Amino acid sequence: MADEPKDEKQGLFSKIKEIAYGMSAHDMSRYAMRTRASMEHLFILITMGDLIGVPILPPYYSLRLLPYVVPNVATWKRRMLREKDVSDAMF
Repeated sequence: MADEPKDEKQGLFSKIKEIAYGMSAHDMSRYAMRTRASMEHLFILITMGDLIGVPILPPYYSLRLLPYVVPNVATWKRRMLREKDVSDAMF
């Protein structure tokens, strides 16, 4: 019974902390994640561009990096070959 007010205070504190995070840092963290994804896709384009017909680096360097890039190749190809729309730039 003595722990109930303490649990309520911790629950209230965690809710206030989540609200403060949502108001201040959530948008920044989403922007950082989108920026990171764009940079990863750009890196894969530079290194593995010959998979879609954009030869930028010699194949030797691409083959050296291939084991590190293989998990991302399928989603990268899907994103690069997707039709673009005006609404894609807004969101």
